[in-house]
Amino acid sequence: MSQGVTTATTAGAPDAALRERFLYEMLLIRRFEEKSAEMYTRGKIRGFLHLYTGEEACAVGAINALRPDDKIVTHYRDHGHAIARGVEPHRIMAELFARVDGTNQGRGGSMHIFDAERGFLGGYAIVAGHMPIAVGLGLGATMRGQDWVTMCIFGDGGVGEGEFHEALNLASIWKLPVVWFCENNGYGMGVPFDASLANDVYKIAAAYQIPSIRIDGMDALEVYHATQLAVAHCREGNGPYFIEAMTYRYRGHSMADPELYRTKEEVQAFRERDAIQRLKRSMIADGLLDDAGFQALSAKADAEVDDAVAFADASPEPGLHTLRDYVSKEGLDG
Repeated sequence: MSQGVTTATTAGAPDAALRERFLYEMLLIRRFEEKSAEMYTRGKIRGFLHLYTGEEACAVGAINALRPDDKIVTHYRDHGHAIARGVEPHRIMAELFARVDGTNQGRGGSMHIFDAERGFLGGYAIVAGHMPIAVGLGLGATMRGQDWVTMCIFGDGGVGEGEFHEALNLASIWKLPVVWFCENNGYGMGVPFDASLANDVYKIAAAYQIPSIRIDGMDALEVYHATQLAVAHCREGNGPYFIEAMTYRYRGHSMADPELYRTKEEVQAFRERDAIQRLKRSMIADGLLDDAGFQALSAKADAEVDDAVAFADASPEPGLHTLRDYVSKEGLDG
């Protein structure tokens, strides 16, 4: 799990251990999401479920560039981000099952994973609603004279919201240490990105005088290196930085999505650029991995996710006597 790795070998190439770590984290996120879909169809998970399958390189590459004291706020497709930050999969799965051993004692569910100890300050269900929170966190660091950075992860669907523009404007004016990380997966729910916005996202950020780049969000190493530069820029007091990572989700917007707006051929074309397979092939080519090693990593990820399901299944549901806990002054005092 990520805890702020920043080491790299010469020429900017990550060492073998870091590449293996990236590969395992992506495999773990992939297996976790696939198992979550299975648990949803079996009725173990209820409500909304938005899967991250296909976008794993964004979470792994970006979050590994952070320090342990940096802060993260993100959108509702948040399981992969939490795993990359080091939140234990069994606690996340228990939260999806609405059990007391979940990250929020079963009260947050899929869209609201939270772990303050790791600086993972929530997934948020309101599109772009967490962007002003990132501004507040950045302002807090500045006012305290501390050098931790806030990473705000959001989707391309949030670009049309007023909070997006308000947040970028204030962050630029106040020179706040916020890395704005846009995961552009090509669709806002079922609307193609090109049909909803007349400009490239990173160019909009540039209009607010924020350094901005577009990267391949399906290459974990490219994401990692780009985010390292962005974090260094912010930590040195230069204000915010904006990254647009071009990625793709293999599943629908949520488990309720029939996916009538795109073809199977389109999805398959993106699967051929799969981040896990790309990193696997490059490691094999460099003599850092073989098929047996990859299968061992896959089996380890499968076992960790199976353990997470068993843990979640064994965790009790919150009792009715806790119904009013945390929702009133009396509940908080109690």
